[in-house]
Amino acid sequence: MRIKLFQAAALANSFKDSEALAVYQEILKEIPTHYLALWQAAVLSVKIGTRYSDETRKSAYFDLGRQYADRALLLKPEGGESNYAVALALFNQATLYRAGARLKAFSDLRSHVYLATERRPDLPETWQLRGRWQYRVAHYNLIERLYSKIVLGGVPPGGDSKEAMADLEKARELAPQNLQFCYDLARMYVYQGRRRRAIAVLREAERLPTITSEDLVVSRLCRKMLPPLLRADARRQKRRVREGKKPKPAILAPGESIRARRDTLSRKQ
Repeated sequence: MRIKLFQAAALANSFKDSEALAVYQEILKEIPTHYLALWQAAVLSVKIGTRYSDETRKSAYFDLGRQYADRALLLKPEGGESNYAVALALFNQATLYRAGARLKAFSDLRSHVYLATERRPDLPETWQLRGRWQYRVAHYNLIERLYSKIVLGGVPPGGDSKEAMADLEKARELAPQNLQFCYDLARMYVYQGRRRRAIAVLREAERLPTITSEDLVVSRLCRKMLPPLLRADARRQKRRVREGKKPKPAILAPGESIRARRDTLSRKQ
């Protein structure tokens, strides 16, 4: 069993998610109540499901992930991993639901995302998921808020844009090489009008390696987001000069010098 667990972890670390899931499923055939195998199988099922564009396949993997997560939750109702697995499955299932069911899912998510970060604060994915949840709830539109108040007993407490960004910052602090965290945080900064912070995060994302095909996609999204922000920032700096104000310093990635920044730009040109 230890050999199989090591094999599954090695496959997952090598980004061979389908193979890793198959090994965890073998373990669960022998020990149906194996907690580690259950929550890992749940997370891998959801990850695999997100790669499909076909909603039928997405739904099948999300439902499978939810089944594994629910079984893990029965074993450890207060477990950080089990609550994270349930929250992850439910969050992704909600993307396929109609409006009412989606809002119900987001309401049900609250306890799981908070328990996940409380019990496993060392797991960066728990902070990312809580940040995403908080930001989504914070930006309910009028109809969503009315429905939540009338049908669900109120908007779930905890939806806050500042806390959402703080959670994503925590996720980045724990896993600075994760491109998805950079992209999520940069988008939040843009939506909140914090352009220069978004630029700094995207500049840092430029320096991160792309290991998987998903990394490559996210890296391209980051690069696509950056030029309009740079142009807008340049226009603002020109206005400051015209108004007699001192322009703000250039935005650099951590550890990057101005000369290195110029060299990078010249190579791209």
